[in-house]
Amino acid sequence: MAKIAILGYGTIGAGVAKVLETNAEIIRERAGEPVEVKYILDLRDFPGDPNEAKVIHDYNIITEDPEIDVVVECMGGTGAAYAFVKEALLKGRSVATSNKELVASRGSELISIARDQKANFFFEASVGGGIPIIRPLLTSLTGDRIEKISGILNGTTNYMLTQMEHHGVSFDDALKDAQEKGYAELHPEADVEGFDACRKIAILTSLVCGCQVPYEDIYTEGIRNITAEDIRYAAALDGKIKLLADSWRDGDHIYAMVSPMIVKNDHPLAGVNDVFNAVFVRGNMVDDTMFYGKGAGSLPTASAVAGDVIDCIRRRGEHFEIAWDPSKMNLSNCDEYERKFFVRMPADTPYSVIEESFGPVEPIRLPGLDEKAFVTALMKEGDFKNAANRLGTVISRIRMES
Repeated sequence: MAKIAILGYGTIGAGVAKVLETNAEIIRERAGEPVEVKYILDLRDFPGDPNEAKVIHDYNIITEDPEIDVVVECMGGTGAAYAFVKEALLKGRSVATSNKELVASRGSELISIARDQKANFFFEASVGGGIPIIRPLLTSLTGDRIEKISGILNGTTNYMLTQMEHHGVSFDDALKDAQEKGYAELHPEADVEGFDACRKIAILTSLVCGCQVPYEDIYTEGIRNITAEDIRYAAALDGKIKLLADSWRDGDHIYAMVSPMIVKNDHPLAGVNDVFNAVFVRGNMVDDTMFYGKGAGSLPTASAVAGDVIDCIRRRGEHFEIAWDPSKMNLSNCDEYERKFFVRMPADTPYSVIEESFGPVEPIRLPGLDEKAFVTALMKEGDFKNAANRLGTVISRIRMES
C-alpha cells in the first residue's frame, strides 16, 4: 500500500483527499496498489471532518515516518512549501504539487534534486488546473519544435471579461460579481494584474525552452484598464478581448508576454468563456492544437494532482526526466516585436497627426462615442510606445493578437 501526506487542507488539499477516496478503486487499479492518505498537515484543526484524525501540525512527523511514499503540496507560496518539498525530495520521496509560484521560481532546482534522489517532482496542476498540458508538452509533443503557446490561464479574469462582453458591465461591477460568486479573492491583484497568468506562462516557456525563464522578466499587464467601450470596439472588429499569456519564437528570438489582446472570432481562443481556460499550442509539425477545460476549482485541480500521485507511485525508485536546466533563458525584448494596435484618442486629434505618429491606420467608429479610434499597421512595440508618449493623449491601446 502506498501512503501519502498532504500539505495544506484548503480547497485543493481537501479536493485531493476527496478524489483519492471517491475514486479509490480506479486509483488502486492504475497505481497498481491501494493509496492511503496517512497525514494531512495544516495549522488548523477540522472537527467533524472525515479526515480529522489524520490532521497533524508538525512536519517532522512526516519527515520521520519511513512509510510515506509521496508528499502532496497544496500550501501555496514559496516559504514553508519550498522548505518542506525540498526536504521531502532530499529524502527520496516524490512530490506532486499544484503550486504555480513554487514551480515557476524553483522548478529547475527541485527537478534536479529529484533526479539526484531517483524521485520525481510533478506539477501538472500548477498551470491548467484540471487541463492536461504539462504531460503533453513532455511526452506527446516532444518531437515538435514548439513555435507558440497562447493561453487563457486565469479563470477569474476570463469570467470578468465574459460578463463585460455579454452584459455591458464595467470592470468594477464584473469584479464585484466574480467576488460574490467566489471566483475572485477579496484582494484580487494576482488575477486582475496578470501575475497568476505570468507564473503559468513562465512554467510552460521553461519546459519548452528547457531552461529557467524567470517570471520577473516577462512583461505583464492585467485587465484593470479594460472598459465596456473597449469591449464594444472589439466586437466591431469582429473580435473579443482576452487576457492572453503568450510565448513565441520569431526566428532566433523567444518572447513572452501577458496582456489583454483583441482576438478575432475565428481564433479557437475567442470561444473560451466564463471560468474556463484553454492553452493553444502551435508546433512546427503538429500545427495547431488546443487544450480546454476548467483551469481551477477544487476537484478539477485535485484530479490533476491525483494523476501525478499515481505516476509517482508507478515510478517509485525511478526518475522521469524533465529537461529543465537551471541556466537562465534571456528573453528577447518585446519592444522589437511587430504587431498591430487598437488605439483610442480624443475626437479633436487630426488624422494627419495620428498618421504622422503611427503611420497608416484603419479608423473604427462606434455610435454614441465622440472620439477617434483606429487600428495601426504592423509596428514595433517600442516604436508604438515612443509615438504614444510623444502625443500624450492616447485614451487606451490594446494589442491585436498576431
